[in-house]
Amino acid sequence: MALATGGWLACPGLAVAAPETRSVSVALTARNSLYHLPLVLAERLGYFRQQSLQVNLVSHESGAAAVTSVLQGKADVVAGAFEHLFELQYKGHFFQAFAQMNATPMLSLGVAAGRLAPRSWQDLKAARIGVSALESGTHWMASLWLLRHGLQPQDVQFVEVGTSASALGALWEGQVDALCNPDPVMHWLEQRGEIRLISEARTLSGVQQVVGGILPGGCLMAREEFLLRHPQVATVLASGVVQALRWLQTAGPTDLFKAVPVAPWIGDRAVYLGALDKLRDAYARDGQIQEEAVFNAWRAHARVSSHAPSSRNLLARTFTNAFVGRGRA
Repeated sequence: MALATGGWLACPGLAVAAPETRSVSVALTARNSLYHLPLVLAERLGYFRQQSLQVNLVSHESGAAAVTSVLQGKADVVAGAFEHLFELQYKGHFFQAFAQMNATPMLSLGVAAGRLAPRSWQDLKAARIGVSALESGTHWMASLWLLRHGLQPQDVQFVEVGTSASALGALWEGQVDALCNPDPVMHWLEQRGEIRLISEARTLSGVQQVVGGILPGGCLMAREEFLLRHPQVATVLASGVVQALRWLQTAGPTDLFKAVPVAPWIGDRAVYLGALDKLRDAYARDGQIQEEAVFNAWRAHARVSSHAPSSRNLLARTFTNAFVGRGRA
């Protein structure tokens, strides 16, 4: 694979080593969450089918589980937090993000109302914080908030609770004192008065507060060799997500509910729309990944990882905008 000197990956479409596949499996977590809405919309609106690509979305309870499924050969592409790339690189697995869905991590942290009433972050010591899984976006984001407020990740007990319905069950059954998850779960709990938010990385302003800049949100990512062997598949996936992002910019409530079924546990569609309204500006505009956001993510992840972070000179290898560019062309 040719890397541009001091820059990003050169367009891999120049060297195709195998015939194109016409189907691809994408591992993701929280399929009913707003986090993956651009990908789910692209599939349901037919943007992939229009280019003769069959996309199978394979649900998992956490981003870490989704990554494992690709490592085990059970899926081809991961849709998840950009920070997985740093961990994969550390373990010798070279993946690249090739399309960005979200411009923020789209996560928030809330404490259980009536069970925990912290007057300061120091009161969270020994608290049980529910995250989708260890080494997941929820785990890293919660750890970053703790560090920012003078605590260490080991000062609390992280409990793996998955996402969506399983996360709700953990909260209701008293297994956790606080919860870090994506919307609409967190917004729904907040509206019901069951949690009190203490931090958010849903909005650009919330991300600015925690890292002092921008961060990449959820992305599509795959092994480097997969992108080399199947550049057209990656281009169609990137193009479909970008089309869905454009659709989202003007879609109304009726359009949305026709395209995406609301999770049964929500019940009230107004709550779903309220959560979406908070996230309108958190979706990526053109699918491209910014170098500044990647560097900020690398610095933040270096604070929460338990090992030496990836080398800064390897950051160029974590993403490419070639497929988004080809899709637009």
